[in-house]
Amino acid sequence: MDDNHLGDFLRARRAGLRPEDVGMASYGARRVAGLRREEVAVLAGVNADYYTRLEQGRERNPSPQVVDALSRALRLDADARAHLYRLAGATPNDQPSVHAAERVSPSLRQLMDGYPNTPAFVMSRTLDLLAVNALADALYAPFEPADNLARMTFLDAAGRNFYTDWDRAAQATVANLREATGFDPDNPRLRELVRTLTEHSADFTRLWNAHTVRGKTQDAKHFLHPDVGPLTLTYQAFDVRDAPGQQLVIYNAEPGSPSAQSLSLLGSIHATRRRPAGPTADQPTEQGDRWAIMPGRFRPRVFHRWSLVKHPAARRSTCGDHVS
Repeated sequence: MDDNHLGDFLRARRAGLRPEDVGMASYGARRVAGLRREEVAVLAGVNADYYTRLEQGRERNPSPQVVDALSRALRLDADARAHLYRLAGATPNDQPSVHAAERVSPSLRQLMDGYPNTPAFVMSRTLDLLAVNALADALYAPFEPADNLARMTFLDAAGRNFYTDWDRAAQATVANLREATGFDPDNPRLRELVRTLTEHSADFTRLWNAHTVRGKTQDAKHFLHPDVGPLTLTYQAFDVRDAPGQQLVIYNAEPGSPSAQSLSLLGSIHATRRRPAGPTADQPTEQGDRWAIMPGRFRPRVFHRWSLVKHPAARRSTCGDHVS
């Protein structure tokens, strides 16, 4: 059949495997390349006639359990397995959990380092800031700690001054967080976060009960930074393919605009403040004249559940790079 995409895919992947590839003995003359249908059925633990119907397009809606068994039988990698699930109209049983330890890969950190003149950070579905580059660290410097965008918006005293249009920022934050419930509604990290925000913020409770859902893609944000004043920045959010649930968010100012100039000034101020202790001004050295923030120096993030809500004066931690 011309639209038998599922069957075509199964047939092609079957043809690309030999019995020895899957630990089976080869027997009899083979009229076609690759495994026989019966062999795939045995490997997957399904009825041979049922598998034949799948290839022929007479059966088009296998269960997730069958799709997963076929993925293993055909030795599919992650991308091919996801493609098979989409063709079958099924949902994987093992969707990545949002409460798994979140680690930002070294290659992604290196990519963030390629944006020295614009804030860039990686966040989880629950809006935890997992890694930031130097300018993002400077942007969020008013928050102590800069750990989770929802907590920062609703529970940090700096939030209402930092976000010029706080109502809009609050609505977007809750809508982003509400989206996470569709992936793992029983996630303990998410449940604890929502419980804490509900207990401490009537505004969050009101917005949360509205059940508005929106993913983070692109938008303009207006900030009031205590060091450089108003900032109008746009952002783009990119899904991290090798870490489902993580997003890379990159802010940008209009070239030549006052915000671009202020952003540049912010980077200089932040770097100056973080110069390492060393020789006095009348005894300069090459090392003493270098910025403390150098390429690749990302501030790692560690979260101590929500004890920080009770201790707002807690300082940023620089030990660890994952969500506890």
